[in-house]
Amino acid sequence: MARNALDRGAEILVYPELFLTGFCYERGHTGDGRRDAYEELDPFRVLAREQDCLIIGSVRRSRLNLGFCLDRSGLELRAKIHPFGEEKKHFDGGKTISPISTRWGRVGLQICYDLRFPEVARSLALQDADLLVTVAQFPSQRRGQWRALCIARAIENQIPHLACNWAKGGGSMIITARGIVLAEAECGEEIIFGEIDPGEKDEVRGEIPCFADRRPDLY
Repeated sequence: MARNALDRGAEILVYPELFLTGFCYERGHTGDGRRDAYEELDPFRVLAREQDCLIIGSVRRSRLNLGFCLDRSGLELRAKIHPFGEEKKHFDGGKTISPISTRWGRVGLQICYDLRFPEVARSLALQDADLLVTVAQFPSQRRGQWRALCIARAIENQIPHLACNWAKGGGSMIITARGIVLAEAECGEEIIFGEIDPGEKDEVRGEIPCFADRRPDLY
């Protein structure tokens, strides 16, 4: 699927949360701290080098669910901030929030349950993220909530949003900084495409100056 997308002109590939293993808690799937090279990502390293693309997803290492951005320059990681429910028995929350610099811009990466906390996306936006990316395993019965939250994060932060959900949940979306849905997936494996205008974020913030009008002294 990755090569198919790249052959059709994609430059940024986004995969769902823990797309290689799912939430598999058995020994051997948790990462033991010695595989620091993240060998399971080697096929994607080859793609990144050959195709000069950016690949985004998440992997598990020990007690962390690690979002990643992988391109020719290397691998950058950011931990999921908010483990959900039973995940807390197996995962710790991340300690920092910051965008990842790439040649496609500064990527603000969040993972699944983080979407429900608007402070995460706002922190990334305030740190000059150019693009918000959410990788997730939202269940299909909460797809309506997923859709509303994804669009809201784009609108309130006036930032493009690539939201990738697992195939069983469906509803992956590409959303502009104006909150317009350019593409939306159904349930099942699917590739969706959309072209993001890197200048639209500044245009929207110029038209509706929410960031300039913030009053953080009051909240």
